[in-house]
Amino acid sequence: MALLVLFSTFSFTVDKHYCGSYLVDSAVFSKAVSCGMDMGSSMDDKMSEDHCCSNKKVSVDGQDELKLSFDQLQLHQQMIFTAFTYVYFDLFEPKPEQVIPFKDYSPPLLVSDIHIVDQVFLI
Repeated sequence: MALLVLFSTFSFTVDKHYCGSYLVDSAVFSKAVSCGMDMGSSMDDKMSEDHCCSNKKVSVDGQDELKLSFDQLQLHQQMIFTAFTYVYFDLFEPKPEQVIPFKDYSPPLLVSDIHIVDQVFLI
């Protein structure tokens, strides 16, 4: 449960460097390494518009509100939550041992050897 809270509130940024249509580098929490094909800022504006490299940033924001009351849920959401909780905790209950009804039963006493009486022998 603690990991769920940690990852739901965790926000991060992924920086990607593309050279043309190919992904050259991606970095989390830092700037992506350039491929070396970037045009310098000293070039004129016409050449800087046509360069092939681009950087893209993707930000994933974490959840700000953590407190959700059970009273704020609708009736069908409460029913689903209750049923899921009941079934989930039922998975971890120890199962009873399998009952063997004939465990303490002793076989009848042998009056005569059936193989000899019926004259059935394995050869």
